[in-house]
Amino acid sequence: MSDATSPTDRVIAPVPRITVQAFCESPDVAAVIEAAAADRRMQKAHARVQMGGAPAAVEAFRNAPTPNVIIVEIGAAKGSPLAALDGLAEVCDAGTKVVVVGHVNDVVLYREFIRRGVSEYLIAPIDPVAVIAAISDLFCDPAAEPLGRTIAVVGAKGGVGASTLAHNIAWSVARDFGTATVIADLDVAFGTAGLNFNQDPPQGVAEAVFAPERVDANFVDRLLSKCTDKLSLLAAPATLDRPTDFAEGSFDGVIDVLRASVPCIVLDVPHTWSSWCRRMLIGADEIVVVAAPDLASLRNARNLFEVLKSARPHDRMPRLVLNGVGMPKRPEIATTEFAKALDAPVAAAVPFDPALFGTAANNGQMLAEVQAGSKVTEILTELAGSLTGRAETRRGRANLLEPLLARLARRKAS
Repeated sequence: MSDATSPTDRVIAPVPRITVQAFCESPDVAAVIEAAAADRRMQKAHARVQMGGAPAAVEAFRNAPTPNVIIVEIGAAKGSPLAALDGLAEVCDAGTKVVVVGHVNDVVLYREFIRRGVSEYLIAPIDPVAVIAAISDLFCDPAAEPLGRTIAVVGAKGGVGASTLAHNIAWSVARDFGTATVIADLDVAFGTAGLNFNQDPPQGVAEAVFAPERVDANFVDRLLSKCTDKLSLLAAPATLDRPTDFAEGSFDGVIDVLRASVPCIVLDVPHTWSSWCRRMLIGADEIVVVAAPDLASLRNARNLFEVLKSARPHDRMPRLVLNGVGMPKRPEIATTEFAKALDAPVAAAVPFDPALFGTAANNGQMLAEVQAGSKVTEILTELAGSLTGRAETRRGRANLLEPLLARLARRKAS
């Protein structure tokens, strides 16, 4: 039985290509379900909301097949909730899943609903995220390992180091938090992930985009290049033999396959404003906007935040990362002023360190491989933990180790 509070900060898998029909008794519940239907995670589903409650549902399906999911509000109007549900059961097809929105927090009633085959019971007042989660969970295995968290990283302008940070975040998620991760370089023409990981795979993301009819789990698996035990790379060819003005849904197939098979996917999104780039950002579970501490980045970041917040009303705000902070002799917008102008906190301020970044780039290494204990790598590890919801886990382990390390230090000193 679900209450009206939003689900915990977890990944809600996108709802598959199904039909959903809702029959509501109250305008408030109808408005919430309509808001849920417009959410990015319901993009593939075909949803319809109408009034009339269970009686309207019975009448609608008396001589018509039922959809994959019926949401019915029971209890706001007069009448017996169980009688209303029994009437609906008489016209429901065997494979249809039923979600009831009720107004009574009653365990006995809940058990009766479940005994009659109800898949989920939501207690009003409800919110859109709870509705989305309830529908999504109907098509997921609750015992399976959580899969498909997507983190999209994009630069507020070119040259701010968004790709470098995306690659290092993915590397940290895999190494520091032990999570199987794929870094997908979506900059087909100019991508640098292959260079940064010192990889030159013969195939990559272009094969999936230019031949979408071939995309399945086995095909995508052949395109991945292994960087470490936990990290794989979907590289970009970085060639100009074909234009890259892709259709809006060109990357959907490969992203869907990765979502269904990998716990974490980091998307290195190029700094362009095409329909498919916009779709990749809006569809991600987490968004990182990388900016330099200058006026152009501030303007562009503000525009990005406005568009993304409007398109993702039920998601966390994008994370703002300032890169290259503290460059000598360069006038900069202070971190606090940047955050104030965007009305958003700065998730991380990465200090200017040309020697570290330059050495890593030229050697095809990650920053932590060049200088494991640097301030930059600590910041990116903390950011990676925050993006995956694992920061507390790592901090807890560190705290457990501190007494042991202190004892070892005292032994060496004695």
